[in-house]
Amino acid sequence: MRVTILIIAALFLAGSLAAWADVKPPKAGPEGQKLAVATLAGGCFWCTEADFEKLPGVVEAISGYSGGQEANPTYNQVSAGQTGHLEAVQVYYDPDKISYAQILDWFWRHIDPTDAGGQFVDRGGQYESAIFYHDEEQRVLAEQSRAKLMESGAFKKPIVTEIRPFTAFWAAEDYHQDYYKHNPLRYKYYRHGSGRDQFLERTWGKQAGKPPAPAGAAAFVKPPPAELKARLTPLQYHVTQEEGTEPPFRNEYHDNKRPGIYVDIVSGEPLFSSLDKYDSGTGWPSFTRPLEPGNIIEKEDRKLFSVRTEVRSRAGGSHLGHVFDDGPPPTGLRYCMNSASLRFIPAEDLAAQGYGQYQKLFEK
Repeated sequence: MRVTILIIAALFLAGSLAAWADVKPPKAGPEGQKLAVATLAGGCFWCTEADFEKLPGVVEAISGYSGGQEANPTYNQVSAGQTGHLEAVQVYYDPDKISYAQILDWFWRHIDPTDAGGQFVDRGGQYESAIFYHDEEQRVLAEQSRAKLMESGAFKKPIVTEIRPFTAFWAAEDYHQDYYKHNPLRYKYYRHGSGRDQFLERTWGKQAGKPPAPAGAAAFVKPPPAELKARLTPLQYHVTQEEGTEPPFRNEYHDNKRPGIYVDIVSGEPLFSSLDKYDSGTGWPSFTRPLEPGNIIEKEDRKLFSVRTEVRSRAGGSHLGHVFDDGPPPTGLRYCMNSASLRFIPAEDLAAQGYGQYQKLFEK
């Protein structure tokens, strides 16, 4: 079915097979970086790879084949259902930033775990979903994650995704790697035609694309109200707890240019980096993106006779500000924050204050 969609796409989109990049997927992560690996089958590996490479904490996702007996299988063999392999991805991730349980949570929200005959438009055993565990710990976590999904009531049909021992993974041909980057028009046409995103939107709504809270987030909690009253200044309390707004230009961080990170004044969870800060001319500290997207919650705000997107911290529940779509590249976003909601930690103090994992961001 994927071939049919692409043939149709070729009638509308210019380009040729010769334009496909010759990608050499790595066999391991970057030198010196301690990475963990997960192997997952979610139907079309173009889509699964693209979904995982958007997830903070993931360093690389490689498209390939797993679960069968055939060594060095080709795409033609696997897609014809001749090998017992499933289209799969091998996900390399930083366990200091994201856990295996969070990898699985992301996986569930990007597949149809009730489909025993494939995934979306792609039919056949080679497109079924599966989790391939690499050790006993992964097996236990996978079983727990699947049981949690069953109990959640998100799906009315039975969950059929298999949990299987990992045996081998064979990287797919070079032209399949990073297909969504090298062939964006064809990829978007295929993905839309597959029905994947339409299903995910119906099932999960806006939560489908929301990254899970980063590893270690449980350490960040909101103190009791009495403690907040005692610890915060009146302005900090008004902004974070009562959705107030501080004056422009007359606030602590609007023109702060020092390297470091900004954390929630209430919970301490990391939110933004000076590397993404820019002068928006508004008088409030502005950023193009969060440091930890999983620590951010966005909500519709209909106050002030308009519709805006409010930004809150996940653990602290603090009102931070709003996000607008008039920012500079590369995101085109402007996270307009209140200084009163933030605490700045200079780069040289990160390790001493328990945020040493971000030190490398500022090392030249």
